Amino acid sequence: MKIRAKILFVVLPLLTVAVVMVGVASYLLAAASVTHLAVEFFDFMSEEITNYASGQWNLLVENKAVGNPFMEDAAKQAVENFSRSILRSDTQVIFALDTAGEIAMLVGPSSPTDPEREALSQYIRAESRQFITIKLGNITRVAYTIPFSTFSWQIFVTEERSKFYNRVEDIFKTSLGILIGTLLGGTLILLIMARYLTTPIEGVVKIIQQIIDSNDLNKRVPVFYKDEVGQLSITFNQMLGIISAAYEQMKQYAFDAAVAQKREMKIRNVFQLYVPKDVIDEVFVNPEKMLVGNNRDVSILFSDIRSFTTISESMAPDDLVNSLNRYFSIMVNIIMDRNGIVDKYIGDAIMAIFGAPISHKNDSLSSVTAGLEMMRSLEEFNKNQISLGAPEFRIGVGINYGVVTVGNIGCDKKMNYTVIGDAVNLASRLEGLTKKYKEPVLFAESVYEHVKNDIPCRMIDRVAVKGKTLGVPIFTARLSLTPKEQEIWKYHNEAAILYYEQRFQEALPYFEKALKILPEDLAAQRFEERCRVYIKNPPPADWDGVEIMHEK
Repeated sequence: MKIRAKILFVVLPLLTVAVVMVGVASYLLAAASVTHLAVEFFDFMSEEITNYASGQWNLLVENKAVGNPFMEDAAKQAVENFSRSILRSDTQVIFALDTAGEIAMLVGPSSPTDPEREALSQYIRAESRQFITIKLGNITRVAYTIPFSTFSWQIFVTEERSKFYNRVEDIFKTSLGILIGTLLGGTLILLIMARYLTTPIEGVVKIIQQIIDSNDLNKRVPVFYKDEVGQLSITFNQMLGIISAAYEQMKQYAFDAAVAQKREMKIRNVFQLYVPKDVIDEVFVNPEKMLVGNNRDVSILFSDIRSFTTISESMAPDDLVNSLNRYFSIMVNIIMDRNGIVDKYIGDAIMAIFGAPISHKNDSLSSVTAGLEMMRSLEEFNKNQISLGAPEFRIGVGINYGVVTVGNIGCDKKMNYTVIGDAVNLASRLEGLTKKYKEPVLFAESVYEHVKNDIPCRMIDRVAVKGKTLGVPIFTARLSLTPKEQEIWKYHNEAAILYYEQRFQEALPYFEKALKILPEDLAAQRFEERCRVYIKNPPPADWDGVEIMHEK
């Protein structure tokens, strides 16, 4: 919407409201004044009629003619004649209704119809004295009603409403004409003033559009008036000069920024080969923070290729490097897809972190899922190895969840973003235990508590790893189970609870059921053998079921 239209839409309603309020006030004042005069006029006539009627009644009383129908009718007729004598126009009507609503007296050209008399009966019952508006012969009238209890009358003095309020309606029509004239004149004046005010602004807009189209900041706005609007044009021209100079600087800055961004992307691409992307992003956002370590809960994953020395001896160096590169590419993609980062390569081993530098929802579940997917992808990798005539890879994955120290560790010459702590050591020990237990993935109880409701898990043992005296329950998991595996794992987990409660006689049948379904199940075999040993030679009372491990 243009400024001129906005000026009209703002000012005209204000002007209209002002004129309308004046007109309405004039109309209401005139109506109130006319109503006041009508009330006084009708009140005067009503008082005259009732006074005259009272005089007639007093004559009846003085002459002891009360109860004489002939004399009472004569008195009422006298009242009617008096009412006729005080009429002031040929449209005025004076009438009286008795308590039954029948016409007791009528003076004037109109008579109330039956429905109208029914409507007027409310005033008879109320014996009210008031100024009212009524219908008489389907003509709207103003009336003053007053009770005259002596004759049991309700007297109505009426006049057509138009006789009183014609002048008020003339005031309304005059106000309407003034409103229309004011709006027309105001619109014309506003259009002239709006044009005066907006012409310089339109010049500014025109120059701005030309600058946008041509990118020429040397254009200037013409100055029309020596007032605030003219000052606006002068100031705008000065601003254009400043913008022109700033624009040249901005182009230089933009060029420098583009070069810097390109350089930054090159640095990022190079360093992402050595440092996780999330770490690089955190460094660019808050470089000072990355120099300070902090403690947080993370999930740590270790994977290692078994018998790698034997594999490397059987392959040519370039073939070995190609195989390793393909293997690492597959495994790293899986880890990163699960929001993990590769902390480091330790020879053929991978150390990955889930939960640093950025925490995600259930990092423990992500790490276990990543480990299981690594095992599944290893099958496809080995198929390709066989097709190339290369040896297959076998790996083990150990996972732990706990508090570690996270940060850049090293010196000013060389730093490495990593995690350290007991939780890291335990994850490494668990990876080593995969060889003994012949399970591809093992994880600690801290991980189990976070994943047990999402994937099928199985209790493997309770061990004290190297450097620890307390036992650590260890578990394994699968992405999915066959019906036979589901049954075996159910028997196994129920039996493991009984086993660690030293209820070996009760646990043994469950392990036997599992082995009956799958005789080569190593975990069930291990517990079944232990149950038989402990049934014959019960362990001491303080036995906690912990197996002492001396492996890595």
